[in-house]
Amino acid sequence: MIPVRGYKGAKVAVLGLGRSGLSAARSLRAGGAEALVWDDNAEARARAEAEGFAAHDLTREGAFAGVAALIVSPGIPHLYPAPNRVVAAAWAAGVPVDNDIGLFFRSLALDAWENYDVLPKVIAVTGSNGKSTTSALIHHVLSDAGRDSQLAGNIGRGVLDIAPPGDGGVVVLELSSYQTELARALTPDVAVFTNLSPDHLDRHGGMGGYFAAKRRLFAEGGPDRAVVGVDEDEGKFLANQLSEGAGDDRVIRISAAGKLSGSGWSVYARKGFLAEFRKGRQVGAIDLRAIAGLPGAHNHQNACAAYAVARTLGVSPKQIERAFHGFEGLPHRSQRVAERDGVAYVNDSKATNADSAAKALAAFPRIRWICGGLEKDGGLGALTPYLGNVVKAYVIGREARGFALNLGDTPHEISETMARAVRAAVAEAQPGETVLLAPAAASFDQYDNFEQRGEDFIAEVTRALRA
Repeated sequence: MIPVRGYKGAKVAVLGLGRSGLSAARSLRAGGAEALVWDDNAEARARAEAEGFAAHDLTREGAFAGVAALIVSPGIPHLYPAPNRVVAAAWAAGVPVDNDIGLFFRSLALDAWENYDVLPKVIAVTGSNGKSTTSALIHHVLSDAGRDSQLAGNIGRGVLDIAPPGDGGVVVLELSSYQTELARALTPDVAVFTNLSPDHLDRHGGMGGYFAAKRRLFAEGGPDRAVVGVDEDEGKFLANQLSEGAGDDRVIRISAAGKLSGSGWSVYARKGFLAEFRKGRQVGAIDLRAIAGLPGAHNHQNACAAYAVARTLGVSPKQIERAFHGFEGLPHRSQRVAERDGVAYVNDSKATNADSAAKALAAFPRIRWICGGLEKDGGLGALTPYLGNVVKAYVIGREARGFALNLGDTPHEISETMARAVRAAVAEAQPGETVLLAPAAASFDQYDNFEQRGEDFIAEVTRALRA
């Protein structure tokens, strides 16, 4: 646990008592603060009270009298589409609003660091797609190289739940836009921006607000090194804003769309090969084609980002390549779950928007595609260039018929349920094809989350193959 610093003897309110909220309350208490907790859900309040926390109704008049700060869980909107009423009350009372990420960065450095030979470092990864795989891959490479590494944030444990890093320790954080947009302290040593595509637009008031939330990771604290994906204009803009010139190696540009040139530091993947260039010459290369845990161009971009971070921390190209071969991937992200009679079955339930689904479609040549769910803002236009890889689509979800209208001439059937879609795809699949779950939509019309949707796909594949 990371005890929160700076609030000893003060009252700090915590809104939202899920994983991050309860973790923040515990760390505040460990740092000597009095945590006043609230959640509209009575069961959540009961769980917190069972741990000895005082429920404090933050919706009542005068609730913020004597309160030093309000800590808000990431799922609670504080600006768009409308401010939560408790957040608005904190503004009116002049109470600073923060989140657990802000508490983490203000509390991480300890007095003991003065005696360390190598100061701990924080790697923070954000972006629309690939940030979970990139974060996990960085952690895997560092662990394989014998470095003390912890993985936390939007993946793994809450940021305040980790152990204080020791001499030379590294903390790898995956950070969503919900987390970066509110944190009052953001001071990573290395910050990573993977890519940007439309997502969570209602929460951020459009693409400009969404990008601004990501950009805060680089603008607020000024990381020592920035690894920036430059396959979209936003990434090119960000890299240019951070760089002092063409040869500024504090910015490492990465790409999975083609060769990068220039005198700076770059890592790119082209035709399945990763190449590292510094000062105009190649200094490292990895053949990514045979690495089973990193299929497709989108995973090659993740590999470029992880490689760049590892190199900034002194890991050699050979060590990185060895670690890449041992990486098995993450559940629900291009996860190969079965193979029979020449047909592969891949679970990419995390492909919850059109851009991430397009990357999954680009990774395989002949696809039986299970898609559909709750459509997000931004439309499905990003899918169009890759529909030629689809042999047939099987559309699930309550809005299956509406979703299917976006598929044009692509052969498809309305399955509605996962069970019907999987049974049909298994029965019709031919050798050399891939049965791929890449929904291009949120899961909430039929499932609690994308993980549950992915587990259902795996269960139905297992059931169909046993029949």
